[in-house]
Amino acid sequence: MPELSPEEVYDLDRAHVFHSWSAQQKISPMVIADAEGSWVTTGEGRRLLDFTSQLVFTNLGHKHPRIVEAIQRQAVELCTAAPATAVESRAVAAALIAGKAPDGMQHVFFTNGGADANEHAIRMARLHTGRHKVLSRYRSYHGGTHLAVNVTGDPRRFASDDATAGTVHFLGPFLYRSAFHATSEAEECERALAHLQQVIELEGAATIAAIVLESIPGTAGIMVPPPGYLRGVRELCDRYGIVLVLDEVMAGFGRAGRWFAYELDAADGGWRPDLITFAKGVNSGYVPLGGVVISRAIYDTFAERPYPGGLTYSGHPLACAAAVATIRAMDEEGSVANAERLGREVFGPGLAQIAERHDVVGEVRGVGAFWALELVSDPATREPLAPTGGTSPQMAAVVEACKAEGLLPFANSGRIHVVPPINISDDDARLGLDMLDRALEKSAG
Repeated sequence: MPELSPEEVYDLDRAHVFHSWSAQQKISPMVIADAEGSWVTTGEGRRLLDFTSQLVFTNLGHKHPRIVEAIQRQAVELCTAAPATAVESRAVAAALIAGKAPDGMQHVFFTNGGADANEHAIRMARLHTGRHKVLSRYRSYHGGTHLAVNVTGDPRRFASDDATAGTVHFLGPFLYRSAFHATSEAEECERALAHLQQVIELEGAATIAAIVLESIPGTAGIMVPPPGYLRGVRELCDRYGIVLVLDEVMAGFGRAGRWFAYELDAADGGWRPDLITFAKGVNSGYVPLGGVVISRAIYDTFAERPYPGGLTYSGHPLACAAAVATIRAMDEEGSVANAERLGREVFGPGLAQIAERHDVVGEVRGVGAFWALELVSDPATREPLAPTGGTSPQMAAVVEACKAEGLLPFANSGRIHVVPPINISDDDARLGLDMLDRALEKSAG
């Protein structure tokens, strides 16, 4: 039983916990007392359907018995060990992750999360190429540490952007708000690639170590790249000797209906990135874990030359045991295929119907269990319901209406993201869509 009442938990939190991305005196954090499957229970005893997967990481939901049991067993057998040692859970986790990666990517460097995975991927790329500059797209998020947040392409970067991190941003494809005046996905793809090539040439290809891309941008809006875009970026990287880093921290491990989301543009297996970063869904976030999957060429750079980087908790046995259990459960339970089916049969059609009923929904986009509703105040001008990186009374009303219906929503700027666990039941998925539908109706005024 809990030792503290929900009121005591809240008071202790406000007295001592410094919350991220927040003005400390302007927040009132929800007390979560319990969670199971796709549901969380608040301190007041209310059950909310979790359409957030928290920060899009509980891919197998809360209290998955196989993951919980694996953590308990590992804690009894070997709770922790330094990263320079070889331990079973770390070795097996690396082998399982490499087994989901493309041919030729057989080594894994473990980190504590997605931000430091991206930091280390960039460090590897810089040392491998002898170059310093890094390109990444606007409307992206790569983490909150200094380099990762500077690579980020949204307003969360601004306060830390002192123009010394060696980062340059470019525009990626986003047809709904096209910067290229495109009228089709094919035009958007072609013009976005031409723009990127121009940026590379004007920045000086010989100065660029890496291009870092989310395979599908996550918190920036879940904009699935048009067919051929990622392949086109790969071709530009090959042409100019640039390392391609694909950030799969949010989109990977089943979220997009594939083990890695880039596979949506690599169905024939004809190309691969140089580095893949991951975290979140690799173990459903039960214990912090991230990492970098490394190509043979970059591995060879450090075969005889030390890699100058590491972390105290790299490949922590508890986190790796959770990853082993998660990946095996996803395999045996068909979770990745289920996410693809959910997108095709439940979320895609259901959200399209919601869009038809509500003028506030400007666009629905996504795949698998990874969707966004672009909310607008004017369908004709596509004026967003809230500014990028901000909120509005109208957006706050949508969020509050969702909670009143019993739905825990993921809101960012002028969007609602539909990102529940990838093993959510069809009944719960449809229930959540019904809740969202009613919330949009009630908040319309």
